[in-house]
Amino acid sequence: MTLIKSISGIRGTIGGRSGEGLTPIDIVKFTAAFGKIIVKQSGNNKIVVGRDARMSGQMVNNLVVGTLQSIGIDVIDLGLSTTPTVEIAVPKENAGGGIILTASHNPGQWNALKLLNAKGEFINDAEGKAVLTLGESLDFDFAEVENLGKVINDESYLQKHIDDVLALDLVDVDAIKAANFRVAVDAVNSTGGIFIPALLKALGIDTVYKIHCEPNGEFPHNPEPLKEHLTDLAKAVVDNNADIGIAVDPDVDRLVFMMEDGELFGEEYTLVAVADYILQHTKGNTVSNLSSTRALRDVTVKHGGEYFAAAVGEVNVVTKMKEVQAVIGGEGNGGVIYPTSHYGRDALVGVAIFLTHLAKLGKKASVYRAELPQYFMSKNKITLTPELDIDNLLAKMEEKYKHEQHSTIDGLKIDFENEWVHLRKSNTEPIIRIYSEGPTAEAADAIAQKIIKEIEEIIS
Repeated sequence: MTLIKSISGIRGTIGGRSGEGLTPIDIVKFTAAFGKIIVKQSGNNKIVVGRDARMSGQMVNNLVVGTLQSIGIDVIDLGLSTTPTVEIAVPKENAGGGIILTASHNPGQWNALKLLNAKGEFINDAEGKAVLTLGESLDFDFAEVENLGKVINDESYLQKHIDDVLALDLVDVDAIKAANFRVAVDAVNSTGGIFIPALLKALGIDTVYKIHCEPNGEFPHNPEPLKEHLTDLAKAVVDNNADIGIAVDPDVDRLVFMMEDGELFGEEYTLVAVADYILQHTKGNTVSNLSSTRALRDVTVKHGGEYFAAAVGEVNVVTKMKEVQAVIGGEGNGGVIYPTSHYGRDALVGVAIFLTHLAKLGKKASVYRAELPQYFMSKNKITLTPELDIDNLLAKMEEKYKHEQHSTIDGLKIDFENEWVHLRKSNTEPIIRIYSEGPTAEAADAIAQKIIKEIEEIIS
């Protein structure tokens, strides 16, 4: 059993003992703490709640909604939804905050509370710590019976979200429709199976091959949209002669495309392609996190903008985007943040912009991919043991590479002339992530294995 309390929210496996897994007690105390803090900060006693389709979702939803009612908060319950949908619903409803019930890319035994402020953006680190402190202390009262909160069930936000996407100036429905795309979709049996096909229909795409689009929470494969997990999508694309494949994670904030040959466009290149189109029409800066490809930097410079790096974590990327007034940004895991829409990773926005771009180019996805800057990434991880001192480990690695260009704003990133390596402790899993990139796949793997071997030597 695992319970992780971090900037990414309260995340854990369902079951076990309180404090060791995401149990009803943990759900109630942190939900109540968040609700109390929202009301104190904003004076607003309304919170929006939505969830992905994982099997524990209804149970967690019942606990969260009931807890919010118990402290006098009114709830707008969107039911089956997506992370970006809840994000846009919070300001539309003039709510004080939002809670998304999803463990994102984690397997089915996980769930989480992802916490939003009144802008529909993730709360910052200080606010997150305040929630944790209050939740652990239980230093608050519950409402008297006449002051209990009310619940409104609102299923209108599927259409409202799609309408918002269609209204974006750089989304061209006519161009997409004229391209007559054939599209395959893998939504890992979560809410993307509702939202992505509905969006494609609204974009004028008549031929959609749906696999794993039943929102029953029975994930047919590991829900992280990586190449090794998307063999069914590859087969569907090739067998049906589709022009593009689309894969999303359970809460639909990560987006991966598959080319017509059954090969991935590359999760790192989702943001690169979208930025390439946005920057053609809107001059400005871009931001991604330290673990993202250099290709975004290259595309940004090509269009006359400046690239900036942020610490890993959506809230960190958003903060940096606001600071440098970026016109597009996100994360190399397939997360697209388009401020013209809202400051949150949004696969629906990414789909509409990418398909517009591809339609206007008039090229196959594989041809366009070959025209983008070519980098190759290797993603590895080391499972943590309780006795491992991660800070000491990173300090020793920093000392070893002190003469190379490096950054410690988030773990340790070492920039070599032709490659880079980023070491950081995950916010969502008990692992060290080791990302590396180079001009070839062999170079990226080689530098990663070199660093891993050095880490293992330090540990041993």
